[in-house]
Amino acid sequence: MTTPKLRAIDTPSQGDSSSDEGVPVSVKIRQRIKEAQKRFHANDNIAEFIQPGELEKLLDEVAGKMQGVLSSLVIDTESDHNTQDTARRVAKMYLKEIFKGRFEAAPEVTEFPNVERLNELMIVGPITVRSACSHHLCPIMGKVWIGIMPNEHSNLIGLSKYARLIDWIMSRPQIQEEAVTQVADLLQSRMNPDGLAVVMEADHFCMQWRGVKDMDSRMINSVMRGSFLKDPNLRREFLSLVNNRKG
Repeated sequence: MTTPKLRAIDTPSQGDSSSDEGVPVSVKIRQRIKEAQKRFHANDNIAEFIQPGELEKLLDEVAGKMQGVLSSLVIDTESDHNTQDTARRVAKMYLKEIFKGRFEAAPEVTEFPNVERLNELMIVGPITVRSACSHHLCPIMGKVWIGIMPNEHSNLIGLSKYARLIDWIMSRPQIQEEAVTQVADLLQSRMNPDGLAVVMEADHFCMQWRGVKDMDSRMINSVMRGSFLKDPNLRREFLSLVNNRKG
């Protein structure tokens, strides 16, 4: 009597996409972030956890959820020609425009050595910034000024690259106090200057559009690092030049 041969039962491998078929792409991305024990707050960048092709799937998912929001607001998106495509337009706006800084990797920035050993105050600005308040998702519109005290070991970057890096930080749901700190951290890591100053002045539509509806209030805050923090004369020079430019 011969013993029958047993055939192994095929089991899906760890990388088998069929095993998670039907799972929303947002769930997959969130799971990767949690497994890496990383944050995914509103103003965090999560680009490293998004695989090729998933951003378009995420857009489809957000559009579907936004369609549900419009339905719950009792907006007839079937017969109202103005809102028939609103859900997808809003989803595209969030993922590819106003919140793109969450989903895209940092822009490429060419850095140059400080060959001439520049060590004088440099000021860049005003740079227009656009963001959204993470409390109400209302617009934040303003200006940013950057002060740099380079040293012989500092990296220098092109003028337009300041705007690109700042836009990458601001294109996320933000609160202004955290946004200027993120800008300062990014520029400090890129340039390694002796001193760095960031000043931001912005209108917050969560105050102008809703709530108290105060059209005149603005928020101004700053971050000072290195020599700008230690040297009051340098700090005064920077703030004086910025205020003269604002005027």
